Amino acid sequence: MAQEEQNNRKEKSELHPRNKHRSRYNFKQLIATSKELKRFVFKNEHNDDSIDFADQSAVKALNRALLKYFYNISQWDIPQDFLCPPIPGRADYIHYVADLLGSSNKGKNPKGANINVLDIGVGANCIYPIIGHQEYGWSFVGSEIDPLSVDSAKRIIEANKPLQGAVEIRQQSSKMGIFRGIVGGKERFDAVVCNPPFHASLKEAEQGTRQKWRNLGGNEKEVKHVLNFGGNKAELWCPGGERAFVEQMIIQSEQIKNQVLWFTSLVSKSANLKSIYSALVKANAFEVTTVQMSQGQKISRFVAWTFHDEAAQAEWVKAWKTEPKPKAESPKAEVKSL
Repeated sequence: MAQEEQNNRKEKSELHPRNKHRSRYNFKQLIATSKELKRFVFKNEHNDDSIDFADQSAVKALNRALLKYFYNISQWDIPQDFLCPPIPGRADYIHYVADLLGSSNKGKNPKGANINVLDIGVGANCIYPIIGHQEYGWSFVGSEIDPLSVDSAKRIIEANKPLQGAVEIRQQSSKMGIFRGIVGGKERFDAVVCNPPFHASLKEAEQGTRQKWRNLGGNEKEVKHVLNFGGNKAELWCPGGERAFVEQMIIQSEQIKNQVLWFTSLVSKSANLKSIYSALVKANAFEVTTVQMSQGQKISRFVAWTFHDEAAQAEWVKAWKTEPKPKAESPKAEVKSL
């Protein structure tokens, strides 16, 4: 917790230049926007306003205030023990994806509903569609395997007028499917974003939660009560962890290579990069890039790949300048061929 507070004392210059969260939190402004935050705010050892970042309720209240103040999202909530995302870092991913799309468009970042983005594992919090739509006006499809997360994301969309008609949530029914059953045979997406499950097993996820709790200042007696703090089973782990998930994502991406301009996925563990790069070589990706991001002491990155050469990318982006693409269709029978 102390490190978190220390990082908030100065401008977070390591964040993307367009990130609205580069400055320390202005709790007076946030409390004026969302009154419930007030009861969680206290003076830290530097005499600055802060919250207890080990308190899930406090972090959730902070997120509500940030989403309302910066993104005009008046109603946001997630079920108990589901992932409560750090919004500054999530915003960074979206801004760098905008730059990535701009790299295919002579450096001009695209805006508007004509840009379609697929969020693999949208989660109960629906955070990437919120930021992507409110910052750039993009249209989103979010896929999710967990029914509770699907319901939660849909409730957030239904409760906030700016998101209505701009974000669609689709249930993934296959445990092995990533794009299969989600992407229709005639659909096109300008980008795919993904925050894959981090851990390889439930035991590993619990160990990670314990370590996170200790880092935030929680004591050992309380740890049994917070083993689900910061994510449920589907959000935290899958067999093989993020490496296996991203490698499977790469394999399936080759099957729809003509329907997506840029595929991207967060990769938390740098040790997984070598294996992921090898998978991309086997998939015959035309271009691969790794974008480094950081927030305080935390270093993260995402890997991006495309199957389109320069000429194909130039042809693809012509659609951005013409009439809007048809609204994303739900996958039908033809999706079986993917």
